[in-house]
Amino acid sequence: MANTAAPVSIHQHQDTADIEFHVTYLDSETGRVRREDFHDLTAAERFSSAQLRDENCWAVVDRVTVQHTRRMVA
Repeated sequence: MANTAAPVSIHQHQDTADIEFHVTYLDSETGRVRREDFHDLTAAERFSSAQLRDENCWAVVDRVTVQHTRRMVA
């Protein structure tokens, strides 16, 4: 039986986009602003909520589109 699948192009997945969630927060122990990256919104929101330990703490969740491109190296 012949293979009926279409051939795969090297450019087929060249410019695919993924979504990440970046949590920027104030680390209350060190006083520094830090960032953690997540692939899941639920995990990002859970992490950001855990950073709110007192009234001076804050956390922000940003939805970011990440572009992946493949490059050939000679």
